[in-house]
Amino acid sequence: MKRICDFIARWMGALILLTAVAAMVFPQVVLPIGTWVINPLLGLIMFGMGLTLSPQDFKVVFSRPKDVLIGCLAQFTVMPLIAWLLVKVFSLPPELALGVILVGCCPGGTASNVITYLAKGDLALSVGMTATSTVLAPILTPSLTWLMAGTFVEVDTWGMIQSILYVVIAPIILGFLIQHYLPRFTKQAVVYLPAFSTVVIAIVVALVVGHNAANLKTAGLLVVLVVVLHNLGGLGVGYLVGRLLGLTRQKRTAISIEVGMQNSGLATALAATHFAAYPMAAIPGAVFSVWHNISGALMAKLYSLHNK
Repeated sequence: MKRICDFIARWMGALILLTAVAAMVFPQVVLPIGTWVINPLLGLIMFGMGLTLSPQDFKVVFSRPKDVLIGCLAQFTVMPLIAWLLVKVFSLPPELALGVILVGCCPGGTASNVITYLAKGDLALSVGMTATSTVLAPILTPSLTWLMAGTFVEVDTWGMIQSILYVVIAPIILGFLIQHYLPRFTKQAVVYLPAFSTVVIAIVVALVVGHNAANLKTAGLLVVLVVVLHNLGGLGVGYLVGRLLGLTRQKRTAISIEVGMQNSGLATALAATHFAAYPMAAIPGAVFSVWHNISGALMAKLYSLHNK
């Protein structure tokens, strides 16, 4: 079982890509499943994140506040601004523009910690940034979305705040408490978490792609192009910010990966829950979920060569 889980975790990007392609070719397989299950599935992923957190992970926030502050400022400025710029440059229709902005306004993704570890970056900073940006998400994600997309769609800010609290914060707190009070169970469970998260993300991607297969065939290449530019822009500017501020190579690597890799599952869930009138808004998040795992693996290899 352990070997199977290791295989799934190692080939995360490829497996999610295959799932997306399969859902595109055979959408009838997932169509009977409603998109309402996306929120509970994301909650499971966040619960898994909570199981891996410990008080030590938050220590970096107080011992190195400058590094975390730089990283989080970059997180919530670089990606939203790149999203806004791409929306304008490519004159995206409102549905796709909303989806791209949602991705840009979300906190860092949990996969960024694994990628930072593989890249030989500053893992403590990466975990601290993920935890801090996730805690800030209930306020910053809805507010930034309203600021950037509120001019062309109605944004239910309070509803988004509630969703993030229920789907992200509450499961993380529950996982954190179980990790603290049931350490023996947690130690056994965390071995399987990367594989479990991969499978759940693949299901979420399959649901979004399957339910929007026809729309994807029309706007697929444009969405992929925008998502790739968004991700690579975040990786590049994140690294540049660290360099301009004179941070070490390991810290630059962590900030680059943390900024470029978003919690795109949250963007997909928010789109499906609060913007049901704009079904294509969920597509950028789904495509991002596929692509950033592929680019993350490539960047981990590239960074690791320079961080020896």
